Amino acid sequence: MKVAVLGASGRAGSEITKELAARGHTVTAIARKPEAIPSATGVTPVAGDASDAAAVADLIKGSDAVISALHFDVPAATILGALKTAGVPRLLVTGGAASLEVAPGVLLFDTPQFPAEWKPIAKGGLTFLEDLRQETDINWTFFSPAALIEETPRLGRYRTGTDQLVVDANGDSKIGFSDYAIAMVDELENPKHSRARFTAAY
Repeated sequence: MKVAVLGASGRAGSEITKELAARGHTVTAIARKPEAIPSATGVTPVAGDASDAAAVADLIKGSDAVISALHFDVPAATILGALKTAGVPRLLVTGGAASLEVAPGVLLFDTPQFPAEWKPIAKGGLTFLEDLRQETDINWTFFSPAALIEETPRLGRYRTGTDQLVVDANGDSKIGFSDYAIAMVDELENPKHSRARFTAAY
């Protein structure tokens, strides 16, 4: 496929870009600092500011899908607008874990354990997901990671869920960036969560 990655120089974006390239996809890797994008066969680094919907539309035109690994300072409407202008039918989003449920009706965001300093950024993720849920034209997927996403050795395995936090036998919710990238590209290639959110953890 032809895939455009927004935020391709970040931790999640760079791993997703590498995973796409390793599977033979053609990648337009977009970032404000394209020199930080990992070099790989099939990857074209491009400078771009995702807050400029018209400019992004030009960069992603001809893509089969866009994967956004941006922070939530760029609203959903901006990204969706770029896809519609460019005629790209599909959007996959690196989401946040804060909107996952830890008990029926109880979000991770609202638990005492959720760090207060993370709440302003996490709130953007909650808003982004709610905006996506109103979208009917673009085929979107919001991929929430585990509660902790970290730099760990690639295991090549993960377990998925939908709206509930996935935990292991010890009650921990973790995944590595490289395995998160595997799950993202698996969803790209074999869609199972059309206009829906899913999550993954070990």
